[in-house]
Parts: sequence; C-alpha cells; structure tokens
Amino acid sequence: MRFESFSFAPEILRAISECGYQKMTPVQQQAIPAIRRGQDVLASAQTGTGKTAAFALPILQKMIDKPSETQRSNTRALILTPTRELASQIADNINDYSKHMQVSVLTIYGGVKLETQAQKIKRGVDIIVATPGRLLEHIQACNLNLSNVDFMVLDEADRMLDMGFVSDIQKVLQAVNKNSQKMLFSATFSSSVKKLANDFLDKPKLISVDKQNTTADTVSQVVYPVEQRRKRELVSELIGKKNWKQVLIFTATRDAADKLVKELNLDGIPSSVVHGEKAQGNRRRALREFKEGKVRVLVATEVAARGLDIQDLEYVVNYDLPFLAEDYVHRIGRTGRAGKSGVAISLVSREEERTLADIEKLIGKKLPRITIAGYEVGSRDLLIKHLQTRRSFAKKQNRQDNVSEQVIGERNMQGRRVKVKNSSNAKIKKSK
Repeated sequence: MRFESFSFAPEILRAISECGYQKMTPVQQQAIPAIRRGQDVLASAQTGTGKTAAFALPILQKMIDKPSETQRSNTRALILTPTRELASQIADNINDYSKHMQVSVLTIYGGVKLETQAQKIKRGVDIIVATPGRLLEHIQACNLNLSNVDFMVLDEADRMLDMGFVSDIQKVLQAVNKNSQKMLFSATFSSSVKKLANDFLDKPKLISVDKQNTTADTVSQVVYPVEQRRKRELVSELIGKKNWKQVLIFTATRDAADKLVKELNLDGIPSSVVHGEKAQGNRRRALREFKEGKVRVLVATEVAARGLDIQDLEYVVNYDLPFLAEDYVHRIGRTGRAGKSGVAISLVSREEERTLADIEKLIGKKLPRITIAGYEVGSRDLLIKHLQTRRSFAKKQNRQDNVSEQVIGERNMQGRRVKVKNSSNAKIKKSK
C-alpha cells in the first residue's frame, strides 16, 4: 500500500517522496487510519518498522485539517521518549515530514540550560519532543501548559518504564488535556506497559504487527567464536579485509568503548564513540560524522541501542553480548530497517556461550557460527572437562592434605605424650 492511498495533503506527500518513502510498512498501514479517525492507539511493532512516521504523519495531517494558532507556553502535540538521542531523531524526522508546512518543532531534554528551553517554550510551539524528567521540570516551573494538548504520544514506553520513569510519566499525564488523543508505542507488551495503557488510553485500537522478541527477516545474523582478548584484533581485521564502510559496534562498558575506538584509530580505521560520559555536543557530533561517512565506525554502549535511525546502516557488531537477551533484538534492529538488508555480527567468547544460548532461545533460532583461521577457540566441552578434572584433583589433593595433617597431628600428640611421660618419670626418680 502506498502513502497516496490515504489522501495526505500535497505538502506531506511531497516531503514523504523526498524522504524516499514509497510503500507503507505494516505498522503504518494499521496505525495511520486509526489515528486519522481520532482513535487512541496501543501499538507493538518490531524496532525499525517505521513507528515514527506511523504517528507523526497522521498528526501532521490532522493539524492541516484543523489549523490552530500557536499559543504562548502551549503545544498542540507532545511526544515523550526515553533518551535524548531518540528525542533528537524523532524531531529530525518530523522536521523532514513537515518541511513544506509551517510547523514548529522543539526538543526538550537534559544537558541544555533550562532557561534557554523556557524562552522557546514561552513563544509557543506546535510539537514538543521531550524526555520525561526535563519536561516535568518545565511543568513544575510553570513554563509549559499542557491543558491544550491535542495529541499525546508515548514512544518506546517499555524502555521508559524500565528506566524508572513511571512516576514522571504519571505526573505528565495528569497535566495533559484529558480529551487529547493518545498513542502508546512499545517494542513489547509487558505487564507494566499494559497497566499504563489501561490507565491512560480510552478504548485503544490494538496493533501488533510482529511476534514479540523476533528479529527482522531483513537482518542476517552470524556468530564469530573468539577469545575475549582477541576480539579487538578480529573486529579490526573484519572491517579492514571486508572493507565495511559503516559499522555500529556495541560494547558492554564505557571503558571498553573508549579503548576500542583508540585501537581502531591506531589501525587506520576512523572511529568515534558514543556513551553516557560524553557531553551531549560530542555525542551529536560523533553521530553526525558517522552518518556523513567521515568515520567508518561508531562505538556505543547501551545508551544508543534504541532510537538511532541511521539510513542504510549495513553492519551492527556485538563486540560484547548484552547483559539482557532482549537487548540483543534492539541492538541489531539498528540495521535492516524499512525493508532494507543488514548484517548483525556477534563476537562470542567462551564465557558468553550461556548468554548466547539465552538469546537463541529468545529469538527461536540457532545462529550460524563462522570460525576464522587464527582465531579458533578451544572446545567449550573440553574446557569444562578440564575444569572438572582440576576440581576433582583439587578435592583429592585436599583430602590427602587433610589426612597428612591428621597423621602429623597425631604424631605430634604422641610426641607430646612421650615427652610428658618422660618428664614425669624423671621427677619421680629425683624425689626418691
């Protein structure tokens, strides 16, 4: 189904065409008509399936259908997201969709002066994309009035709840116009998401286009077994020999990310890093340079696992497997988006085999393994057998040591008894 089928305004269709969109994705086909009809929506869809366009395009169309003057300290549409990166990405997309309209879009998140944002809010804005904590600060400071909001969207709702934003979200919802049209988008329908939906949606249209915790068919997944200490060498060799141009790599820690970027740059592979300790300006610059092709590799921690929308991203590498199996799905969802193909590579050490098994159980498939000559990993079964043998030997040795100590102890005791006896005999003879 094409976007022309839904009778969007010419200025929206023109922008969609300039974005390169042609056919609608399943979530767009179901969500757009429901939102156009004014229904609340509860949608679960695989990451990378075009959720932003699914709610942004019909909201923009309804703004055209029912124009309204921008009021000071007010907004017509409010979109809540869990992270600054996702807020910026959504705002960029909406600016692209509305480039031929007179629509103002503002992002609100931490790391920027409150006063600077307050000045822009007080002038009035059509669409606000915000993180919950910073938005609540503006509400409490009376910088923003949400009583006139027409459209309210919670994006990545499950992630916001996982990050502990439930209290902030509830306070924001209490301030929002009760008659506003509300939409909740989530990667999963957990019990907490369902409870939130029950509290804040009114007879929603239920949309679920993918089985939960499945990976997109457009993503090819492969595992490279490798010792932990050899991972840096292997990833550098893969990128260099295979001439990968745009690679997003996930590490478990900030320290590992910094070290990997340093080593890759020394190997002649231009790389940048994104993680929580980097200033917001540095993170945005790193992402921009990566999108523009100025660097070949972007190394990130879990902070970038959701919300990044990088057109035509071909490769995602799990340098370290995520702590939670569910996060694997979100990580590799950065590639293979909007029907395009992508490749997800996981470097797996022997210590991570159990985590890999959890991931394979979650996604319902066994991932193919490729062994690179020179990077072979010893058999896990042999390692376990070796460890069991060592433990058995240690237990046997421990038992022998205990026996030896017991024998020595008994001998020492006998020696003390003999010494005491001889001493007593000597005292008896002396008294006689």
